[in-house]
Amino acid sequence: MNPSAIRIARQAALLLAAALLAPAVQAQAQEWPTRPVRLIVPLTPGSGADIVARTLAKPLQDIWKQPVVIENRPGAGGQIGTREVVQATDDHTLLVQSASHASNPALYKSLPYDPARDLVDVGLLATSPYVLVTASSGPYKTVADIVQAARAKPGAEPFASAGMGSVTHLTAELFTQAAGIRMTHIPFKGSPDAVTDVAAGRSRFYVAPLPTVAGMLKDGKIRPVAVTSAERVASLPEVPTIAESGYPGFQAELWVGMWAPSGLPAPVLAKLADDVAAALRTPELQDQYAKAGNQVRIMAQPEFAGFVRKEIETNKQLAKNAGIEPM
Repeated sequence: MNPSAIRIARQAALLLAAALLAPAVQAQAQEWPTRPVRLIVPLTPGSGADIVARTLAKPLQDIWKQPVVIENRPGAGGQIGTREVVQATDDHTLLVQSASHASNPALYKSLPYDPARDLVDVGLLATSPYVLVTASSGPYKTVADIVQAARAKPGAEPFASAGMGSVTHLTAELFTQAAGIRMTHIPFKGSPDAVTDVAAGRSRFYVAPLPTVAGMLKDGKIRPVAVTSAERVASLPEVPTIAESGYPGFQAELWVGMWAPSGLPAPVLAKLADDVAAALRTPELQDQYAKAGNQVRIMAQPEFAGFVRKEIETNKQLAKNAGIEPM
């Protein structure tokens, strides 16, 4: 038999095998999950992604009739927890991560995983604005106050973030670029530490995901100066946008998504994406998200994959503009 005939025979055999296995795989997908599902959050408890994951767990449990367990695996900008998902040998371990997933490729020379090859994009879970906060007892009441202080001492005034290269860091850099100011970046190990530093008056501001600081804002422990959304936020109607504060067109938002190991069978992936979308449509979840400052935004799985790729390229350009050298 000539090579061409051998190749055709092999392709026919593979197609036949796939056709024979298809019913079994489809049946497996309909039964999935068959045991508890782990949602790995590679950030600290209380982070934006953690809040989203914990809110999502209940409706998913109702749909799957299986426990959904949240496990925090913070460290290295989310790399530690993400790597755990990539290396998972089962199809019941998933990743819930913030926009840091799309910023890490711009901030590290090498990652212990390939975002495109080792993970499959499941869907967008929520979006929320950032809010620029300062100490409630401090002198900074407006964006102009912060900009004026930074211009008086170029490069000396500190701002906090939830970690080097975190989405809060990049969003703050986006703001300083728009304002034409230079400040000193003070990275912390998570949002709780960053906002505590600002509340104490040590750092001038923190661009915080709204859900992570809603409680402190309510208690008056920090002052909201501006929000990063295109329009004002319903829960903070008196707080202007950064665009309103002298920087037209400024807009940024935190997003949280879900990923699975790349080996997940296509029928299981399709069911997972459908089930997550169904959970996001439940009125109870949407109400809880709204109270926390989150908004449901459902994307079809292919659309979400394209969204993630675009975000990765945008962050690479932002890091370059900010002079952030990959670590």
